[in-house]
Amino acid sequence: MSTVRRAALVLTTLSAALALTACGPAEDDAAGGTVTATPAGPSTASSEPPSKPSKPSKPSAPSTSSGGGSSADYDVFPCSTFDVTFTASLAEPTTSSYLLKVTNKGTKACRALGHPVVTFGDLDGAATERGAAPGIEDALRLEPGESAYAGLMGGADDGKGRTVGSIAMTMNTESDLEQTPLTASTPNLYVAPDINSVTPWVNNVEDALSL
Repeated sequence: MSTVRRAALVLTTLSAALALTACGPAEDDAAGGTVTATPAGPSTASSEPPSKPSKPSKPSAPSTSSGGGSSADYDVFPCSTFDVTFTASLAEPTTSSYLLKVTNKGTKACRALGHPVVTFGDLDGAATERGAAPGIEDALRLEPGESAYAGLMGGADDGKGRTVGSIAMTMNTESDLEQTPLTASTPNLYVAPDINSVTPWVNNVEDALSL
């Protein structure tokens, strides 16, 4: 073999070896070698607008007890004479004072507002109001079967008045509701001019006769 051909063979062998060396890493990668992950690009924002947060539900009104009266008791109406029974009993003969009593005869609660409206038989006018009464929101609430009381003072016999045997009563409803007056027997009730008076409805006998 000539020197020129031997040199050419050596060059060919070296070229092939270099080619194999250059291809080695790529083949290793293809065979399962370590591959460096390319960082992911920024995510693409959705084209749909974000949903609106739901509005919080409105809290329900707190419940109230039935004892003292509350502005929340919108379904409790004033008592009328259609809702109650009525009695009058002599409390003090010397002052011709009577205890008035109404009892809720219905199936629903009602409120005894203000003072009873009391008239004296065939006499004109009504008993004057004695003592302050609570407002409609704080008026006495009567459950079915419960009672309210008021004190009626006819006055001492001063020779200027008259004796009557009965009275008529209607309830204060703060409306134009027509009521049928309830009557009660009041033997020897002396009605003195400008003296007779009646207290507001209260929930006990003692207060009714001491106001």
